[in-house]
Amino acid sequence: MPTLLVTGGAGFIGANFVRFWRERHPADGVVVLDALTYAGNPANLDGVDGVELVHGDIRDQALVEKLLAERDADTLVHFAAESHVDRSILGPDAFIDTNVIGTHSLLKAARNVWLDKGSGRPHRFHHISTDEVYGTLGPADPAFHEDTPYAPNSPYSASKAASDHIVRAYHHTYGLQVTTSNCSNNYGPYQFPEKLIPLFLLNALEGRPLPIYGDGMQVRDWLHVEDHCLGISLILESDAAGECFNIGGGAELPNITVIDTLCAAVDDAFAADAGLARRFPQAPAANGKASASLKTYVTDRPGHDRRYAIDERRISARLGYKPGRDFATGLQQTIRWYLDNEGWWRAVQNGSYRAWMERNYTGRQGRIA
Repeated sequence: MPTLLVTGGAGFIGANFVRFWRERHPADGVVVLDALTYAGNPANLDGVDGVELVHGDIRDQALVEKLLAERDADTLVHFAAESHVDRSILGPDAFIDTNVIGTHSLLKAARNVWLDKGSGRPHRFHHISTDEVYGTLGPADPAFHEDTPYAPNSPYSASKAASDHIVRAYHHTYGLQVTTSNCSNNYGPYQFPEKLIPLFLLNALEGRPLPIYGDGMQVRDWLHVEDHCLGISLILESDAAGECFNIGGGAELPNITVIDTLCAAVDDAFAADAGLARRFPQAPAANGKASASLKTYVTDRPGHDRRYAIDERRISARLGYKPGRDFATGLQQTIRWYLDNEGWWRAVQNGSYRAWMERNYTGRQGRIA
């Protein structure tokens, strides 16, 4: 029976992938390794059977080797990362520690278990990266493709670019069977509310400002997290060792368009459901006003990339990838999920899930800091 070790599997994209994989491969073993930092939430895996959650650090090479060997894992799917650009500007050290040193530690562990001490059995190390490693595009520039030169502009994207290169080197130097995917902006269920869509949605529900960087005309490609998981699964099931694939959502939009669309969808939801006004009395939509009235323009962040766009022709042609939903549908589904799961995001906002971690993990890898 195949067994996957999923790093960062209690985070936003990782947890969605675990859910996606368990639904489609119920006989496979799944072990999640997560440091359970601020964005790693055990509640993201509630209701998923047959998943072992291990609280630990990807930089702990001995732990990773033990998990790979003792669980007889033949696939490592690497989501664990520091991923918020603003945080990388304020404190880049954590991004180097996790994204560069942590990835290298995983590669060393995989090499030791699968190659140096192993039998040469088929294996796969899949590394999840970002389109931000390519830098920024002008308005008329062609979209990023897999051979676009790297030109990262933030500490976050630079740390991911470094990890991409190290993964590639372990394939070409040691023969480790690796693949890499570079994705665009993800959105969907279980996203920590520091990213644009959940942050602005929850702020609109609670009557807080919607802070828009600069003129709001930064362009991003938007990818529903389940479509991202589909792309990853196609790569894992392929014979494409040593290759890289860009995964996009086919929805290149300015941030201000995303924000206006979200505000209009919130207003429509309140108009259709009178109960929302009772649940969220501070929302403008509960008081006859437009959610867009909360828009507030703030000073742009340093080094803010102007445009990202994904050319996904390689994964489409080679592996048959196609996003399963357009942005309007995906956004509606996402808003509905947050409205239906208020308990989840309230717990994230107030940190109450820390008590859960203390009860379940104290004494295993030390106390939760």
